[in-house]
Amino acid sequence: MGEPNDPNKTNNSDSATTTTTASSQPSLKPPPPPPTPPKVSLLQPSQKKTKKPIKAFRVFRSIFRSFPIITPVCKLPTLPGGRLPDTHRARDGPRVTGTLFGYRRGRVSLSVQENPRCMPTLVVELAMQTNVLQKELNSGMVRIALECEKRPEKDKTGLLEEPLWTMYCNGKKSGYGVKRDANEEDLSVMEMLKAVSMGAGVLPLNSKSEGADGELAYIRADFEHIVGSKDSETLYMLSPNGNNGPELTVFFVRI
Repeated sequence: MGEPNDPNKTNNSDSATTTTTASSQPSLKPPPPPPTPPKVSLLQPSQKKTKKPIKAFRVFRSIFRSFPIITPVCKLPTLPGGRLPDTHRARDGPRVTGTLFGYRRGRVSLSVQENPRCMPTLVVELAMQTNVLQKELNSGMVRIALECEKRPEKDKTGLLEEPLWTMYCNGKKSGYGVKRDANEEDLSVMEMLKAVSMGAGVLPLNSKSEGADGELAYIRADFEHIVGSKDSETLYMLSPNGNNGPELTVFFVRI
């Protein structure tokens, strides 16, 4: 007759098997939490008109973003129609903070704030690549005209509330400028530049945006905001030297 089974041996064998199996399994660590978005401490502007874009316009905006950018060949500083802007006339308008920013191979955006510590009152995505704008500014003065159609007299829509403009650079059509709400990346850039009143440089940012290459270039300056009429407003970049005139002028016009 065989020897009786020892229950202690069986239990020890099961325990060893369990221990071996448990030790052979790799320890699973919980995934790291997603990065916390930077806290935005920008202040609300003193007069802010909020209007959410309608759903249909968001569709049109995505379509226009798919259009290729026409690289402008900037020549003489003219407005559409061949008129020369009068940049040397006396001006007396409120000063605002203007920031042009974007990834070098992506579209450049214009942000307008009451001051560097406030939330943007206007963000326009321009039909121009950031590196192209930098080259044009280095070569001379740049005139950007944003045009849209006139509205009926009873329509109270403000000029800077228009959702879409035809864009010209020194008289050459370059595509469409699109107004949009400030997104998380816009606010992050404004937050990082909160202590900068004037200057240019590069910010290290990681983004999945189109044209993102890890470095976001920016140009910030004071602009004089001139309201000619309900159908005409202009932003004049103020030179820090005060004697060479503005390097960049942005015209908003209804025609």
